[in-house]
Amino acid sequence: MSATKLRVAIGVDTISVDNPYDGSLIGSVDVTDASKINELVARARQGAELSRDLPRHRRASILETAARIVESRRDAFARTIVLEAGKTIVQARKEVFRCVNTLRLSAEEAKRNAGEIVPFDAYAGSENRQGWFTREPLGIITAITPYNDPLNLVAHKLGPAIAGGNSVLLKPSELTPLSAINLVGALIEAGLPQEVITVAIGGPDLGKALVSAREVRMVSFTGGFATGEAISRTAGLKKLAMELGGNAPVIVMDDCDFDKAVEACVSGAFWAAGQNCIGAQRILVQAGLYERFRDAFVAATKKLKAGEPSQQDTDVGPMISKQAAERAEAAVNAALDVGARLLCGHRREGALYYPTVLEATPPTCGLWHEEVFAPVVMLAPFSSLDEAINMANDPEYSLHAAIFTNNLFVALEAAGRIEAGGVMINDSSDYRFDAMPFGGFKYGSMGREGVRFAYEEMTQPKVVCINRDKG
Repeated sequence: MSATKLRVAIGVDTISVDNPYDGSLIGSVDVTDASKINELVARARQGAELSRDLPRHRRASILETAARIVESRRDAFARTIVLEAGKTIVQARKEVFRCVNTLRLSAEEAKRNAGEIVPFDAYAGSENRQGWFTREPLGIITAITPYNDPLNLVAHKLGPAIAGGNSVLLKPSELTPLSAINLVGALIEAGLPQEVITVAIGGPDLGKALVSAREVRMVSFTGGFATGEAISRTAGLKKLAMELGGNAPVIVMDDCDFDKAVEACVSGAFWAAGQNCIGAQRILVQAGLYERFRDAFVAATKKLKAGEPSQQDTDVGPMISKQAAERAEAAVNAALDVGARLLCGHRREGALYYPTVLEATPPTCGLWHEEVFAPVVMLAPFSSLDEAINMANDPEYSLHAAIFTNNLFVALEAAGRIEAGGVMINDSSDYRFDAMPFGGFKYGSMGREGVRFAYEEMTQPKVVCINRDKG
């Protein structure tokens, strides 16, 4: 099914989709005019009715069939990710694999978590009552997704929404809309009524309209803090689930498995050209191990091949755009201007920004506090676990963190004290399993993804109580 048949054709303008590596035109998509929001909502209202009435086994069958379709076309899906997002082919294949898993997890969720018995007779005065609660769909959900995982992050919103019997107004990134459109196509081919998902592509005006529409019951957003704050001001009385980025710390203790720590940290820092909200950005190394770790980390980083993302041996592809690479370059320059030392990288060719390692970055520097979302990592020594945890907790927002140590007590103490939505032990901060709860701590923490947890966010309990008292 062609992309144009999957969306409401509203508006006459188009957006070109370009290859971030060489700037070539991949295709174009229609722009949805924000002034047509009432038509979009009307279609989504019809979709919500159809989705609600689908029996659970049918929702599960559609999701499982869609997973098989994506899996059978995994090479085509991976090529699309490479072309529009600039991910390497190895990384794109992994994203397709994860998407298949996300859809299958969603199919399973559709068949369970339907509610439970309420023990009314556990309370004095309710002995003659019995009942249960069910989990009912919210209705219309607005989902806004980013460019860095253009397939699987869409699946993380669509899968649980469908499992829960909702309809979705989907606004994928206008930089990478093709993967989302293809996924919606697979779901429709699998038997999902077309009205259940309405794909709308456009800029901030469209986003504001989709978020503020009164009939929308929930906004699920993945993206930056500034946009998240704008959504929270605009949305009105509705549920909000937001994943707003991070600045992941990784603590490396001197008793760790050294080679494993170096390898995992290099991968965690530079996967997807650093455009990864849980990628390792600040690596904190115990002082006695610092120089050895630094030298090994830099040596391994220099071996990474940056370039054409479709080649099997490429490790780091381009960033999403030349402008994004320029912002990363400027952020590093600002850090160097206030005393940070460059260990390697900091070279740009168009949208390609070479893996960059810094040390001695001042804690007052913006790069230390803010999400860089680029192939840039900072190394810093620490003397005690207390100091490392204080450094790790410095930014006001957090998603994931990690610690490498062979001391179980140290690992558990760190896991308990680090302020993050997830703490990975003897793994990089960028590990994520699609069934686990995923979301932020501290400022901007709002809801959780992960199929079961998103499903629960996208449904609401309804209590049914039977009074058996005949008196």
